[in-house]
Amino acid sequence: MSNTRLARLPSRAVIAVAGPDWRSFLQGLLTQDVDTLAPGELRFSGLLTPQGRLLYDLFVAGLPDGALLDVAAEHRETIVARLSMYRLRAKVEIGPIDLAVAAAFDPAGGPVTGEGFYTDPRLPALGARVYGPANEPDADEAAYEAHRLALGVPGPADWLSDKNYPIEADFDLLAGIDFKKGCFVGQETTSRMKRRGTIKNRMLPIVFDGPAPAFGAEVLAGTLRAGEVLSGSDGRAMALLRLDRIEGAELTVDGRPVRVDRPEWVPETSPAA
Repeated sequence: MSNTRLARLPSRAVIAVAGPDWRSFLQGLLTQDVDTLAPGELRFSGLLTPQGRLLYDLFVAGLPDGALLDVAAEHRETIVARLSMYRLRAKVEIGPIDLAVAAAFDPAGGPVTGEGFYTDPRLPALGARVYGPANEPDADEAAYEAHRLALGVPGPADWLSDKNYPIEADFDLLAGIDFKKGCFVGQETTSRMKRRGTIKNRMLPIVFDGPAPAFGAEVLAGTLRAGEVLSGSDGRAMALLRLDRIEGAELTVDGRPVRVDRPEWVPETSPAA
């Protein structure tokens, strides 16, 4: 625990879900399996449009009698409203709850454990999530975001609502989609992309000298468009890249050379690529 940092994440907020039907209710909506979620376990998931585009990312934290949904704070009210729209006659209670969200992580990427820690299911090196009372934070959200970016993991700043497919945002590589669970909203498109291997784009980190290019800046492979820059900081950013144009290519953004820094957790041939 000596290397563990704790960062409060004010950009995240919590929704409580309970009631006799909470499990089957979420099972029919989210990209990740909820039926087998155990108390103390965390799963990464997405809420999609019926057409299969990613609306919101969320974590589902198992409780003895329900679950907590860890969501983007700016979208919490909208997510509550959207879930309530799907409720119909299900016996489920959905509402915001005043719990702080924090991330416990080792900057060196080592394992993180502790009482009340929910292991991040995306990558072990990301650490754990903590909800409610915890030790006083000794790091800020920017430090955690830098840690995430160093690992090449995209975040909410990279997927604008209703623009990307979850596989483009690497949800399939980060334990965010269960392709065996059966129906969920947007499942048909998601499963077809996986089955047919029709994914052309993925979010991958790029490295460069100097400050990050503007969000949306064009990545070029010679004179061909190869993608666009997403969120980032000095020397490193995420980008949505065309997989068929980046291998072996000399890439530039605004005339500056950039290169793809493919993380170890991204296979050379992605499962859905």
